Amino acid sequence: MQGKLKNYALVICLFVFLFVIIGGGLHLNPGGAFLAAVTGTPLVIYAFHRGFNGASGPEVRADSTRNEVAYVSSRTDKSD
Repeated sequence: MQGKLKNYALVICLFVFLFVIIGGGLHLNPGGAFLAAVTGTPLVIYAFHRGFNGASGPEVRADSTRNEVAYVSSRTDKSD
């Protein structure tokens, strides 16, 4: 329950931040600033989720697969 409340509060704070920064920085009227904040909030959330989860593209997955294969193939069951 507290986790969801925290996430909702962070989204509201991000919306207000974008509303003030975009509206003031670009000298938009209140309607334009509201529209920019409404459309910008999901984009910022998506960008942060994509960046922090490590899903930046096929290059990352190819490297991790290659490293995993090299690690597994370098093991030997022979005892010295």
